[in-house]
Amino acid sequence: MFDIFPFPVKTETEKFVEEELSNISMPEMKGKDGRFQYTITDVKITELNLTHAELKFIPNVGLLFDVQNSSISLTFNRRILYWFFYDTGNINASAEGVNINTALKVVRDEDGRLKISNITCDAKINKMKAKFSGTLGRVYDFLARVLTTGMRFVLNQQICPALNHAALVDVNSMLDTIPVRTEVDEFIGIDYALIDDPVVTSQSLDMHFRGMFFDLAHQNITQVNSAVDPVIREYDRMVYLALSEFFFDSGMFSYYTAGIFQTEIVNEKMPKDLEMLLRTTYFGAIMMLNPALVDSPLSLQLAVNSPPKTTIKTSGATVVMTAIVKVMVLPPGQDPVQLSSMTMEAKFNAKVSMRGKRLSVHADLRRFKIFSNQSALESLALIPLQAPLKTMLQMSVVPLINNWTKRGVRIPLADGMDFIEEVVEYHNGFIVIGANLHFSKGLRDMVAGSMETAAQNNTL
Repeated sequence: MFDIFPFPVKTETEKFVEEELSNISMPEMKGKDGRFQYTITDVKITELNLTHAELKFIPNVGLLFDVQNSSISLTFNRRILYWFFYDTGNINASAEGVNINTALKVVRDEDGRLKISNITCDAKINKMKAKFSGTLGRVYDFLARVLTTGMRFVLNQQICPALNHAALVDVNSMLDTIPVRTEVDEFIGIDYALIDDPVVTSQSLDMHFRGMFFDLAHQNITQVNSAVDPVIREYDRMVYLALSEFFFDSGMFSYYTAGIFQTEIVNEKMPKDLEMLLRTTYFGAIMMLNPALVDSPLSLQLAVNSPPKTTIKTSGATVVMTAIVKVMVLPPGQDPVQLSSMTMEAKFNAKVSMRGKRLSVHADLRRFKIFSNQSALESLALIPLQAPLKTMLQMSVVPLINNWTKRGVRIPLADGMDFIEEVVEYHNGFIVIGANLHFSKGLRDMVAGSMETAAQNNTL
């Protein structure tokens, strides 16, 4: 689940609107009234002062960007012919009482991606001011009236289409940079598709992502989500990302089906004290099998035999893992010979962290025990192996797990956005990460970058 609150984005939205409107082009205006002939060219908006701008959510619709009583500064070139007087020059003007009301409807598209599906826009101006000097005062007064009419025309004919294009084309291109179904590494991928349309309330935009990892080699395996639904109750940060136990379990399940959770401890990987203890423990078994094997290398084969299970409580997150450990003797030039088979049960503390737009997990071994798969008597004989095997697990298996989880997985954020000031809170059955957003570049630059990337992809 993703909750977004509007307030910190307001500044970036204002900048984006200002830049979009500053880039609009206005047509040349010509007219004639009796002895007057005028031409207005090179009309350019030089500044938008959005003094009263508000960004808020419209329940069941989307976003509303409302500008009231703001102003626009512009310049233009004039050419005036009155009888036989000809006048040219540049004029600075300002429009006051500018009101722009823009509503964006957000939906889930067929690919499960967040999109803007529709935009309604209304723009109007209350009055226009332009200071003129010179001998043709009457002509300038007339021109001011023409300019007021022309500016209203521009607002109706240029500003709203510019904002329509910015939202439906440019911003949607930026939303395309949010990962929906993508690879995490060479073994697994993740599906961030929205499972339904965004839910818009007066306070937030709620998005329910699938949040499921999958094995790249077996992408059609069905995973049942029986975890509790996360609940977000905080409102003091801009973004809240809630992750249920299913999110982590699907990752562990996918790595399990990909065959990652298995390893062999042999030769230089085998601690010398552990090797000596294994030889002592299984000396009798080796002698009964074949005394010639007494000096052959020993190995431990570890393979997780079921998907690890995550439990999240207010005290933190834990992962329970069981594995089959086989003690093998490796006679040179012959097939390995099994000396023993035991079950290992391990419980890990899992620390979740967020950096930028990547979420990672670090595991620490908390509990460990082994018992024989063959007899209770052998389980008693394995007690001396508990401590050295736990040390071996910490040195070999835990780094193997962290090697994959520390890389992290990208969360569904657009390019150019990152989490900052992250706070991780643990609840019963889910984790909530609260953060503010940092724009590594302006919204306008983000949109431009996504458009350039899309153009390159289309070319390829």
